[in-house]
Amino acid sequence: MSKYEEVHFVDTQQTVWNYSLFSEQDIANFQNGTHYSLYQLFGNKQIQVLDTNGTYFAVWAPNATAVFVQGNFNDWNLQTHPLKVRLDNSGIWEGFIPNIPKGEVYKYHIHGYQGVKLDKADPFSHYCELRPLTASITWQTNYEWKDAAWMEKRKTANRIDQPYSVYEVHLASWMRPDKNNQDAYNTYLQMIELLVPYVKDMGFTHVEFMPVMEHPFDGSWGYQGTGFFAPTSRFGNPQQFAELVEAFHAENIGVILDWVPAHFPYDAHGLYMFDGANTYEYADMRKGFHPDWNSYIFNYKRGEVKSFLISSARFWCDQFHIDGLRVDAVSSMLRLDYSREEGQWEPNEFGGNGNIEAIAFIKDLNETLYRDFPDIQTIAEEASDWPGISKPTFMGGLGFGMKWMMGWMHDTINYFKLDPLFRSKQQDQFSFSMMYYYDEHFMLPLSHDEVVHGKSPMIYKMPGDDWQKFANLRLLYSYMFLHPGAKLLFMGNEFAATNEWNFTSELQWDLLQLPSHKGMKNCVQQLNALYRNNPALYELQFDPAGFEWVETNKRNEGVLAFKRKGKDNKQEVLVVLNTTPVPRHQFPIHVYGKKTWTEIFNSDAPNYWGVGDLYNDKIIAKSAPENKEWQILHLDLPALSAIVLK
Repeated sequence: MSKYEEVHFVDTQQTVWNYSLFSEQDIANFQNGTHYSLYQLFGNKQIQVLDTNGTYFAVWAPNATAVFVQGNFNDWNLQTHPLKVRLDNSGIWEGFIPNIPKGEVYKYHIHGYQGVKLDKADPFSHYCELRPLTASITWQTNYEWKDAAWMEKRKTANRIDQPYSVYEVHLASWMRPDKNNQDAYNTYLQMIELLVPYVKDMGFTHVEFMPVMEHPFDGSWGYQGTGFFAPTSRFGNPQQFAELVEAFHAENIGVILDWVPAHFPYDAHGLYMFDGANTYEYADMRKGFHPDWNSYIFNYKRGEVKSFLISSARFWCDQFHIDGLRVDAVSSMLRLDYSREEGQWEPNEFGGNGNIEAIAFIKDLNETLYRDFPDIQTIAEEASDWPGISKPTFMGGLGFGMKWMMGWMHDTINYFKLDPLFRSKQQDQFSFSMMYYYDEHFMLPLSHDEVVHGKSPMIYKMPGDDWQKFANLRLLYSYMFLHPGAKLLFMGNEFAATNEWNFTSELQWDLLQLPSHKGMKNCVQQLNALYRNNPALYELQFDPAGFEWVETNKRNEGVLAFKRKGKDNKQEVLVVLNTTPVPRHQFPIHVYGKKTWTEIFNSDAPNYWGVGDLYNDKIIAKSAPENKEWQILHLDLPALSAIVLK
């Protein structure tokens, strides 16, 4: 027996044997919000009791008066297999049913609050029926991992002072076996052959999956989840998902998952009104209902809910060796007045708008994850000026490893949307990011949110004719990869998709037959290589010593320049941006300390569908007349381009 198992008594004459995996300490920790491995206890467990194989079930339903297990094994009979409630007021119903094997379909039939009767999926199941079916499946996530080399390597490779370049993927629509059938998916195992080599070839250090947790509605993209402990069955079973993660690790690519603790949907089989009352959600709908997404908000004050959520986060890191969690919609968790008008929310006990319980939950979440998995990263999707998102909790922060830099994203896209004739007046908006960059550990995101709902694909945000659009976008991507911070690029952006992202169809892979789109892909591929191979671009990416403005006074010419520095000052690079469609010949840039420079990247190269007629083959530095320590570099700058010198 495991350390959790306790046999109270077994009556072999009953259809459900009285049996428990919970200790008294487990119950206390669960109720106090400090049990972070509930997946080892709740749900279904295929075990042996008194030499009899079967499945142990446990579910939390504190407002229920009766709970039954129903499934194919009993012809969905609502009465024959009742679970027994524990006598410790924990609200846990449990029992062992002999001869139920792995792979059995089941639900809980709950007699709930005020006599309501409900059929619910198991909140802790690890495997679910393929939607539109909604039952749970008896299954466990045991997997014999063979990624020890990566788990050791990630102690350094997953740190924020290393290259951190993320390819964001929606598994259902990245590539389909039949692009005319929106219900046809490549499996987890097929993705090993398709997606893993693609991400490796592109040079990304990490892949991020939009939520793979089980969800009933394709159109939610996974953000309206019902299975917080279950990889979606759309692509296979849990072991096959583990194989996909392991395949990425074998290529030294980290795996990040989107994780959604902010809200959940009202589907009948899900968490909402689980036992006829507000069990998982706040009862006060001023806190419990999410107006933006027509969904319900977890009750972060309730110990059992807090244990549930942190256990979910730990589950993916523990059982699936996940290297990071991108936590969705953090802003909505922190603020009681998020998307609410005056009178629709109630201030906290101190008169403020912060959700004190959610703040405490987030701090405990990050402290727990970094304690148990010190080599992972947690990343906040948080769009406000809330202070200390990525500061340690002992310094008063929330404890995330990184935060999405939404301000940089909005300012950068708005700048590049402008006709270059008007960019000089908006240069301060473009360069403003470095004024607050060191407030947090930032990730620069060009995510799925920027290419849906009428926002247009990235290429059509750019002004000008076709050549200028592609040159502008190459320049934008170059700026992202050369700006301090981790990087994130949504699938399809790397080859300039011409359609907005549509979850019902695959990416426009046929565009790669065109030299313009193939060139964009080549450019992103080379930017990844540039980022990975130059320590000056990552070693001090969160340290003020790693960045220095060189030129910001050439507004009319649209030229900016900055240095990126590593721990070894011999490795520094000089970045020069020409944001206008006018080539600049022998343009003077003042630098100090270094006399010899070599051009190592040019976004206007022919291989990227650039013109390629201006290249600084031989750079001659001349001493500045006003100061011998300063050098003047006379550079040829292609139109709408970035060049990098070393």
